[in-house]
Amino acid sequence: MKVESSPPVVFHVIGVDGESSGENRMTIDWKLENSSDGLHIPPFNFAVVDDGIFRSGFPDTTNLSFLKTLGLRSIIYLCPEPYPEENLEFLNANAIQLHQLGIQKSKDHNPIMEIQEGKIRDALKALMDPKNRPVLIHCKRGKHRTGCLVGCFRKLQNWCMSAIHEEYKHFAGDKSRVSDQKFLETFDISSFIKS
Repeated sequence: MKVESSPPVVFHVIGVDGESSGENRMTIDWKLENSSDGLHIPPFNFAVVDDGIFRSGFPDTTNLSFLKTLGLRSIIYLCPEPYPEENLEFLNANAIQLHQLGIQKSKDHNPIMEIQEGKIRDALKALMDPKNRPVLIHCKRGKHRTGCLVGCFRKLQNWCMSAIHEEYKHFAGDKSRVSDQKFLETFDISSFIKS
């Protein structure tokens, strides 16, 4: 009996072409294909940030085969909770370095993540190091902590604040936090800019 494979499922990811305005976007088609190791499923809220930089929510075991296709060198994990053993085994088996920053959840009643600015700076340093790419940035849902880190990266790319806020809101949806947006507005990138 011959088993026919189903056609690949294609989904579109909105990426950015690296231009400073944030207005030039490109669509990248990713294929979900049946292969010898199963279906490759991206994590929740997965997207391309820039060349060799990806973002998502927390990848579970069903997403590991997809992550393998990215050829990751590093993962920047923004949550304080321990990384699951099965995910750690995947990282070790694929020589992927884990940068865990342990940023606590930000809620609107907490003032602008002031205490955690140092951790965002550390994450941004790891993100900007070309030796860490390709790299995946993630937190729990790929919304707030990931959105703040990506927003700070966008400031370094000279995006205008309205485009940074638009991208943040796109991923956070109706869970957008005013405190995160204020943090993005006040985050000082001058120490990252080489004279």
